[in-house]
Amino acid sequence: MSAEAKSPRGTDPGGTPEGPRPGRLTAAAALTGLEGAALVVGGLYVSVRGLTGDGSAGQALTAGVTLIALAVLPLVAAKGLLARRGWSRGPAIMTQIISLPVAWTLLQADSMLIPGGIALGVAAVTTLVLLVNPATTVALDIRGPGRADQP
Repeated sequence: MSAEAKSPRGTDPGGTPEGPRPGRLTAAAALTGLEGAALVVGGLYVSVRGLTGDGSAGQALTAGVTLIALAVLPLVAAKGLLARRGWSRGPAIMTQIISLPVAWTLLQADSMLIPGGIALGVAAVTTLVLLVNPATTVALDIRGPGRADQP
């Protein structure tokens, strides 16, 4: 890319930061996308079980649709992280923060949900660490308050 085509902030004309995507950012996007996919699968599972006669069909369908709707946020955030869009870090962090109390609730259950709580908790904490890492911040071209005009 020529020097004339670069913007002053070190991004190409499309707004994507230059250079290869760091592995930390790719891992954060993968974990966020995996959480979104798990919500879709869970929503479909709850919906199908409710419609096949296990419990109230109306409640199950509502719960399933809600889970699928909640999956939109992490899936869009994961796509944005892969595309190196700075706006995507906020929704990804929000997803992880929301996941922590869910993981804690699963850990309190006396059932097979405990391994799911452990997995969700580990994924949420790992993703949070990856998202606040300085390399990720640089890769997403995120600047602190009052530094928007600095290169």
